[in-house]
Amino acid sequence: MMELNTQRMEEFVARSKVLLVFLALAFSVLVIRLWYLQVIRGSEYQRLSENNRIRIRENPADRGIVFDRKGRILAENRPSFEVYLVPEDLRDSSEVVETVGKTLKMGPEEIREKLKTVGRKNPYRPMRVKADIDWKELAFLETNRIHLPGLLINVRPRRSYLYGETAAHLLGYVGEVDENDLKQGGERPYRPGAFVGKYGIEQRWEQELRGVDGGRQIEVDAMGREIKPLRSVRSVPGNNLYLTIDLDLQEAAEEAFEGKNGALVAMDPNTGRILAMVSKPSFDPAAFAGGITPEEWKALIENPFHPLQNKVIQGQYPPGSVFKIITAIAGLETGAITPETPLVCTGRFTYGNREFRCAKEGGHGTLTLHRALAESCDVFFYQVGLKVGVDQIAHYARAFGLGRPTGIPLPNEKSGTVPSSAWKKKRFGTPWYSGETIPVAIGQGYVNVTPIQLLLLISAVANGGKLFVPQIVERVENAFGVPLKDYPPVQVGKVEVSERTLRIVRQGLWGAVNEPGGTGRASAIKGIWVAGKTGTAQVVRMEKNFRKGDTMRLPQQFRDHGWFVAYAPFEAPKIAVAVLVEHGGFGGVVAAPIAKKVLERFFFPKETPSPNGGEPPKEEDYDD
Repeated sequence: MMELNTQRMEEFVARSKVLLVFLALAFSVLVIRLWYLQVIRGSEYQRLSENNRIRIRENPADRGIVFDRKGRILAENRPSFEVYLVPEDLRDSSEVVETVGKTLKMGPEEIREKLKTVGRKNPYRPMRVKADIDWKELAFLETNRIHLPGLLINVRPRRSYLYGETAAHLLGYVGEVDENDLKQGGERPYRPGAFVGKYGIEQRWEQELRGVDGGRQIEVDAMGREIKPLRSVRSVPGNNLYLTIDLDLQEAAEEAFEGKNGALVAMDPNTGRILAMVSKPSFDPAAFAGGITPEEWKALIENPFHPLQNKVIQGQYPPGSVFKIITAIAGLETGAITPETPLVCTGRFTYGNREFRCAKEGGHGTLTLHRALAESCDVFFYQVGLKVGVDQIAHYARAFGLGRPTGIPLPNEKSGTVPSSAWKKKRFGTPWYSGETIPVAIGQGYVNVTPIQLLLLISAVANGGKLFVPQIVERVENAFGVPLKDYPPVQVGKVEVSERTLRIVRQGLWGAVNEPGGTGRASAIKGIWVAGKTGTAQVVRMEKNFRKGDTMRLPQQFRDHGWFVAYAPFEAPKIAVAVLVEHGGFGGVVAAPIAKKVLERFFFPKETPSPNGGEPPKEEDYDD
């Protein structure tokens, strides 16, 4: 029996040693783990603990206000009630997601998917569920917020455009930051969920318009509810912009373009300051400020008339007969013609085995430059173009700013095309044929321009050859009205054309509006001398037996574009305007009346538009 007890005691001692070793190892692991958590990872867990107790509530800065030249607000900010959820506070509370989803008419699964995505990156950062909630939704959520842990409702500034689609392409819009914006924040990086300028002035002057965000540091309980504020940093509002455009003139242009597509731009020819800018069809920038839906975005990008394109600076079109201004200047400056050079128009012009027609089927007879400009005779300028040659035409076209961006401070301006023999050789690898000069002389063929380029052309003719960079912002002020920056006129050059040549051309443009047979008579204003030039640009080549009266029977996408450029008063110009009506037909019929309405609003802002003194001309009265 004693031997048995001794044996058991030895076994117990052996087992106890094993147990002691196991306990020692376990205690060592525990000590090492505690040391690792408190020393090695201590600062990280302290930060997480603080994040769980102390939260940051961001306070976005108000975006700068945009005014017109007379101080009328075009874009400002309004309060928007937005619903947020904190992923970390919702891990054990699926009822909150159900309640919030039902209240906001959103699917709970949609909310959970967003929470899962955001929660992986930063579980303590509030995730926006919905912006611009209505009063019913706000009242219900605020009333029940004590029972909805993880729910936040913030009031944030939302961009508001007071006049809807008016000047939308100029003002632009704001949208939520994307990955590219987050990388390019610079010294003041953007926060996720922030809104940034995406188009137009909102994009170009983003750094001036955006303010400095503030925020509050608060202490929360275990349910994520605020206990007390700890500290706060005030936000600094963005700077204000005063534009060069005049709201009255802008609205007149928008109204005149009702039901039509195209572009209009007006400018002070003595400073380069833009007075109005219209591109149709347009869009509502407020749709982007609130977060555009996929359906709305699809409708915009699939619209065949391109509402998101600013046609003033991005639309490239044949200039049609407006280009005859360049051909006339080239003819006079090179000595190919004089003001008295007579040329005959029979309604047709044969060159080689091709026949080129005039807009006036019976022809204009024998005429000189003045009447050729006033009545827009194609055959006259066919002959001038051949006398001058394409390279001289290209030289004067580029001298007046065609074929290159104007420098207007808006993104993605197009340059257009001014063809020459060297250009064709480089582009197609073939020589220039003299017959190709004929359509170029009247603004067809390879020639393409933007409306703002033709505005600079007519402005330079009006002001004696000066070329200005188009300006759209007059000055920047801070939120307290202190001037920060002015944008004075910028003259980039003076065209090397004699004043005599410009005077002769100006007389012809005056005749186009004010003399019998002039193609721009629909823009005439009682008491104000207007000078201008019509243009009708073919979109497709017409058959040999095609008659001009058949134009409007074509499908809309094949109809001619209508142009009109003008300035006034003739003796001392204060405004220049360029109008393009897409697929509208004859420029004298569709574009000139639009320009007239804008000019009337400019010269008679508080008066009833003056009558033209008779019935408006009919389409068949026009050659161009």
